[in-house]
Amino acid sequence: MRPLIPTLLSTALALCSLVAASAAQCAEMIWPVPPSRLSLDTPYGALSVKESGYVYESFLQFDDKPVQPRIEGIVNITYAFATPTSQVALVSVNKGSYQCPFTYRWITVDEKGYTVSPSFGSCSKQIKVFATGRKLTMETPNAQKPDEVDVYVYDGKTIQHHTKR
Repeated sequence: MRPLIPTLLSTALALCSLVAASAAQCAEMIWPVPPSRLSLDTPYGALSVKESGYVYESFLQFDDKPVQPRIEGIVNITYAFATPTSQVALVSVNKGSYQCPFTYRWITVDEKGYTVSPSFGSCSKQIKVFATGRKLTMETPNAQKPDEVDVYVYDGKTIQHHTKR
């Protein structure tokens, strides 16, 4: 007859491992795969990604001219929103950095041209993006604390950042 305590302990450890693996998989599944496009036609002009033979040298352009400041790397137009007087696109940029592979920028296109937000993000490709009224929000896992989410709110001029559990 085997001792009961070691058997219970090994069963409990196996169950905890199974639950932890399932929880990790569930946590992974709550982050949708962001859309990816290389061009966005707007009433004000076209945003597009100019691809390069070298993977990290693609860049964002507006009406076939490089956007300034230059946005270069593996560039994707992930989300786009229409407002009454503009179109706003979220652009992801992967520069190949191991420490912080992904950053983001909002690009607003209107009758005057375009504006580019400062770079922001928590270095993750996992994002949720939504509009609430006139504000655009991006949520992404916090890089230092896995149980927290970084929230970036863009009002068309500034980006506010806070963290939530």
